[in-house]
This record gives sequence, structure tokens and C-alpha cells, in this order.
Amino acid sequence: MKKLLILFIFLSTNVFAEINLTKIKDGLNSPWSLSIISKGKYLITEKPGNIILFNEVENTSKTIKHNLDVLEDGQGGLLDIFFENNYVYVTYSEHITNGFTSTSLAKAKFNENELLFSNLFRSTPSIKSGYHFGSRIVIKGDDIYISSGERGAGIIAQDPSKHPGSIIRIKTDGSIPKDNPKFLDKSDWLPEIYQIGIRNVQGMCLSSYDNNVYMTNHGARGGDWFGKVNKGGNYGWDKLYWGGTKYSGLPGGPEWLPGYDRPIKYYVPSIATSACLIYSGDEFPEWKGQALIASLKHQSLRRLNFEKNKFIEEEILFKNTIGRIRDVKQDLNGKILMLSDYGEIWRMSKD
Repeated sequence: MKKLLILFIFLSTNVFAEINLTKIKDGLNSPWSLSIISKGKYLITEKPGNIILFNEVENTSKTIKHNLDVLEDGQGGLLDIFFENNYVYVTYSEHITNGFTSTSLAKAKFNENELLFSNLFRSTPSIKSGYHFGSRIVIKGDDIYISSGERGAGIIAQDPSKHPGSIIRIKTDGSIPKDNPKFLDKSDWLPEIYQIGIRNVQGMCLSSYDNNVYMTNHGARGGDWFGKVNKGGNYGWDKLYWGGTKYSGLPGGPEWLPGYDRPIKYYVPSIATSACLIYSGDEFPEWKGQALIASLKHQSLRRLNFEKNKFIEEEILFKNTIGRIRDVKQDLNGKILMLSDYGEIWRMSKD
């Protein structure tokens, strides 16, 4: 078991503090997401298509059989995983035909030996691309929020008759909420769509303080951001570039325009934002209600303090220490679990 000691300073109080990083597992193959079943027991997705059951107490791992047709292609594969009320929910790049894939959501009753999934949602149209699947899950009551990336198709994110580039909201049984935008004032929207104008959401989380869902999104060359999921809203991709530019270096759209949703925090240049959570534990009580945001490119974990839609301050807790951080979760004791692209799980604590 490897341990690292990190020293950092609270910007608001100018007081030094310590955090400990402890590696609790390694040897994973391109891990993408982690979900807590019970104390010391976790489900982990590996992008090539594996679901791993890891028991930290017994230090055992097993691969659970499943029936999903996953096509690992570029950024696609077996992606997010969410355990709730003895059910397992996953998002994945579903192989449709001849290399065409969709960002899909499936559900299965939990079983340690085999998971028999059935689809609850499939984004349409399917697209032949290995880019921008999203794809995160948040469950709020009996609603599921799913991020569906725009698959590299750009302006498709402004077309509410297509799923790519949007936030989806359905019920945990697969039905559609009757107060989705389609049934209120957006008659031209698909019934599952909750918000449009998204590029590639790599983090999504629920706040227990204001009951809002928050997300991180990749820009192009610059323009990553952290912001709130807004019913019937539009973040503007790819009319807006959120402060970034095209990969060619040529100017893109403006950072923001009236009538579009505005993020809480922009990142220019890009840090490749990944998972996020709104902290609510007792291990770090001074962080309650604040966001923890992971980065792939900068290999960092950041604490972001905000109020409503106003950014207050940000602090880098550590950088270039455990590699590219793919997922971040709060465990049952308020400690922080992080999944690294190196195939490792790390725990952050004060002890």
C-alpha cells in the first residue's frame, strides 16, 4: 500500500494543512468510473468492456459477466457506472452496426456473478466516430440525468431533434418525465432532452445542498468549464467557444452571448476537466458545499468555491501526483476516492 503526503494551504484562511493519498488498488485496465456498493466494496468499469467488483477489505477482485454489446472506439467503451437501490446503471458506446455507435444507458439488477442489462436510453442518430460520448450518470430521486456528447459533430448540439450534444432526463424505469421541456415550452425538442448546447461532459454530480446537478464540459482548444444543468437551457456549442479557439488555432465563436447559459468557471487554456463532486462529508468539513474537480491534462484535483452561479475562488490541491484523474467519488466516511488512468484507485484523507 503506497502513501503520499501532500501539503497545501487554505487560501481563505492562509493556514497550512496536510492530506494523505493512499493507493488502495492497481492493475486496472483503462478504468473509467467507480461506484460504491457498501463500505469497502466497489464496482469499476474498464473502457474495453469489463465490470470489476473490488472488495477492499478482503483485497479481492472479480470480473462480472454481462450482456452489453460495447464497442471500444477512441474515447468510447464502457463508461460511467452508478449503483442505486440494488440496481446497476451504466453508460457505454453501444455498437449499432458497421462501426456506428450510440451513447446508451442500461440497467440491471445487481448480481455478483452476472449482470443482465436492458437499455433504458439510446442516443439517436448513431454516429461513426470515436469522439465525445460524454458520458456521466446522476440519479436524483427517480430521475436519471445522462450526458450525451456531440460525437465530434459540432453544430448537432444545437439541434434538439437529435440527442448528441445534450443532457438527457428520463425516469429510472425508462419512462419520460411529463415536465421535461418538450411538454412545456419546447415542442420541437425530443422528449428526453433536458438541455442542449453541450460538447463533451466528463463529470456530473448532484449537490445535496441546493439539489441542483452540476457538470464539467470539454471545450475545444481552451474553453473547458464547470456549470449547472439548467432545464430547457442551452450552453451554446458550437456557436459559442467559451473562450477557446478551434484546433486549427483560428477563432471560434464568442465566449458567451445573451440568451445562452453561462458557466460558473471557465478554463482557458484547457485542463481537460473530468469528474466532479459537491463535497458533503466530515473528513474535510471546510469544503462542504464546494466542488472538487478532477483534471486529465493537468493531472490535478481542484477545490472550487462558488455561490449560486458566482465563482468565488479555486485552489489546486495537488498536481502531477497520481496521473490523469478519471473519476472522483466521496466514500461513506467522507474520504475521497479517485480513479487514475494509470489503473489505480487512490484514497484522499487527513489520516
